[in-house]
Amino acid sequence: MKAAFVLTSVLLGSMLPGNNHRPTIYKNSNGATFRSTSSGPIGNVQIIIDKSEYALSVYDNEGWYATYPVVFGTDNQGDKKMEGDKKTPEGTFKINSKRVHDKWSRFLSIDYPNDESRIKFNQRKERGEIPANARIGGAIGIHGTWPHEDFVVDNYKNWTLGCISMKRSEVEEIYSFVKVGTRVTIQK
Repeated sequence: MKAAFVLTSVLLGSMLPGNNHRPTIYKNSNGATFRSTSSGPIGNVQIIIDKSEYALSVYDNEGWYATYPVVFGTDNQGDKKMEGDKKTPEGTFKINSKRVHDKWSRFLSIDYPNDESRIKFNQRKERGEIPANARIGGAIGIHGTWPHEDFVVDNYKNWTLGCISMKRSEVEEIYSFVKVGTRVTIQK
């Protein structure tokens, strides 16, 4: 299934206007796949995270650039409903800050909760899907694993409180080219 996602990403990226060539695909030892390039992403970058595929894909001005394996909060891949449910939120977000993190190597914070998240949260409260005193939560981002624990990504072991976790070297890589304001879409 994951291979099909990568192939679909490659094909879609290669079909973007101006892309009349088929990209060469490179796979590193960590399981990430890349469009063959030595200079990194070109132009504007956006990220699409597919929870059902355990994948974070990077797109640039030329289409698909790379896909990295990731893990999440819980095995239940539903949308985050409230603080403490350990689910990863779905929707369209932006990177709102970046920092070096003493435990997880790098942390790219997303703007959860944003207006879209608040609307869904309030609708769920009105429908009685969550307790009236529930809080929406926050502090969601993309970060690395604990030191020496990249194996959790290899084994698809969800462990966060709702964040997206990558291998340490790979979060350092995307940290180097992802800017504050980068669009992040999280979907199932």
